[in-house]
Formats: sequence, structure tokens, C-alpha cells
Amino acid sequence: MFMTKPMEIEDRSMEIIAPHLEGLALSDDEKKICSRIIHASGDVSYAPIVKIHPEAIATIKAALNRGANIFTDVEMVRRGISIRTFTKFGGEIFCKVSDVDVREFAKREGITRSMAAMRIFGKRLNGEIVAIGNAPTALFEVLRLAREENIKPAAIIGVPVGFVGAAQSKAELIAQKEIPYITVEGTKGGSSIAVAAVNAILYMMDNSRGLNEK
Repeated sequence: MFMTKPMEIEDRSMEIIAPHLEGLALSDDEKKICSRIIHASGDVSYAPIVKIHPEAIATIKAALNRGANIFTDVEMVRRGISIRTFTKFGGEIFCKVSDVDVREFAKREGITRSMAAMRIFGKRLNGEIVAIGNAPTALFEVLRLAREENIKPAAIIGVPVGFVGAAQSKAELIAQKEIPYITVEGTKGGSSIAVAAVNAILYMMDNSRGLNEK
């Protein structure tokens, strides 16, 4: 016999995950983020490689409470965030990767569309939340904007995935000192991981979810 109720499945999953977080010196909120990332990936090896800036959770909560927007690199991240919970705080979620102006700009400049989208967002990123789940180039660009153009998001959830640039972009995110972040070391990551981190914080703030919502 298998479980069929969504919240019972989730609760049991969290019970299975919990022992893998023991000994990692995580706060309760950090455990919730790590647990949801492991739950989303089905991979307990994420436990020691999730890196959360000491101010990230409080900063993201404060930003959401004042109605901050979220800017994403791909539609999978935008669509995965719990819109039912997020919209209670008054913000919007933006993704321009498929827009005509982004495609044209990327082609003209010889860069990726995700990178072009972040460059076009530009000053709109100031004080907002950036969630990158796919493209290392998008994360590199946000960090360049911060370093060279003094454009500072409130926080960056940066977990691009892959073998070219992903580990390096996340190492650069961890190395910088000005913007709180949530990330994972190495080549792992992806849109589902970015979504898991965002939703973990949303559910800390408001867990009045429907029975069929994860």
C-alpha cells in the first residue's frame, strides 16, 4: 500500500531526510530550506553542499514582506514558485528570457538570452530578489552588475546547473560579501532547486497551503 495524500507524503519525506541534516549546525529555518531542496531533488547528497549566507533568510523574508519582486532566469523557475502564497505579499515574478527584445539583444551582443535578460532588467534588480536556476551566465551577469554598476539585489538564490560555468559562478557568489545568497556548491542545481529554496521561505512565512499544493 502506498501513500496518496500530498501532505502525508511530504511529511514522511521530511522525516526520512531529517537524519541526513544532523551534525551540520543548521538553524531550524536552514534545515527547512535544505530539506525542501533534498525533497525536490530526491538526492540527500545536497545536504552538505547547500550554502546559505547568515543574513539570507531574514533578508528574503523582509523583502517579501515589503512586496519585493522576484526576477528569474527561466520560465521553469517563474512557474514553479507557489503563486498562491507569493501573491499574498504583493510582489510580481518576472522572466524575460523568451521576449523578442531579449532574443534580439542576445543575438546582437553574442551572449545568452538569460544573460541578456538580466542585463536588460538592470536597475530594476535593485532591492529585489533574483532566483537563478539554470544559467550560469545569468548569475555571472548579476554579479557583474553588482560589482561594476552598483546594482544590488536584496538577495540572490543562485543555483545554476551544469559543467560549464555553474560551479565557478556559484563560487563567485559565495566569495562576494555584499549580497546575501542561497546556493549549492559544484555542478548540481537546477530550476527545481531554485524553486524549492524560494518556496521553503514562502512556506515559513505562510503555510496555509491547499491539500494538493506542494
